[in-house]
Formats: sequence, C-alpha cells, structure tokens
Amino acid sequence: MKRIVIILNERRLYLYEGDKMLRSFPVAIGKADAPTPTGTFHIINMTKNPYNKALGTRWMQFTHRMHGIHGTNAPWSIGKAVSKGCVRMYNHDAEYLYDQVQVGTEIKIKSNSTKRDKDYENFKYYTIQPGDTLYKIAKRFNTTIEEIIKINRISNKNLIHPGQKIKIPY
Repeated sequence: MKRIVIILNERRLYLYEGDKMLRSFPVAIGKADAPTPTGTFHIINMTKNPYNKALGTRWMQFTHRMHGIHGTNAPWSIGKAVSKGCVRMYNHDAEYLYDQVQVGTEIKIKSNSTKRDKDYENFKYYTIQPGDTLYKIAKRFNTTIEEIIKINRISNKNLIHPGQKIKIPY
C-alpha cells in the first residue's frame, strides 16, 4: 500500500510503498498566514486537468477545506512557502504521483523531521522477557543490535532488563 509523507520544513514530499521510500519530490507549501495543515489525512478526490489552471495538470484533495496536492502554473514557487495551504509540485511530478496513488491513500504531514525520525518512522514496541539479550531480540525481529541500540539510545547494551519496553525498527 502506498502512502505519502510530507515534511514541511524540508519542502519535500516522500512516496512510500510499505516501508520503502520510492521517490521524493520538492514542493511548495502554505505561507505563514495560510499554513499547510499537519496531521494524518487521506486523498478524498482526484482530478486530471482541473478547471483552475493555477492547479496545474493534477489535483489530489485531502481536506474538505480544499487543501490538496497539485501541479502548478508557477514552477518558480517550488521550494517556497507561498501557497494558501496546498502542496504544490512541478506538473511532471504531480502527474507521476497521481498515477501512483488513489482515493484513500494516506498522507502524513509533519512540520519537521529529524534524521532519526526518518530512519525509524516505523517501529513497534517489544517488552523484554527474562533471558532476552539484544542479540536474541535482533535475531527474532530480523534487525541488528546496532539498530536497536540506535533507535532506543541505549548507552550500555548490558543494561537491559525484563519488563523494559524497547522500540524495534521494521
């Protein structure tokens, strides 16, 4: 299942399939007095060649207040905070994205992201059991000890204990 993640401070849109990032695109976002909303949304309407030429060649609406991802007739605006809350893309990028998604596709919009967030956007919690070691946990969940240490910021790998909850990347 494909999904979209937009990081506003990066001015980038990321297209994922499951946990794999397929492509990323530069975007324009809402200006200070009309910011792009943050949160989790879903595409609710899609239109090819919308009537309003300012929307470029594709429109993917994600709020009932008419916020959407769309192409633009102002390609110079990409990378800037200039829209009325929409996410603008180069027309060729909007056309590509349009062909990859459908009504119902999830869109997660975040203000900012750290490298750590990007590396570990998807994780699950695991409660350490008696007899567990980081080696056994890493092997059980098909990851590495180093990844578990990094995501949990473990300073001493010998100081894990039963009942402790840790994050497992996937």
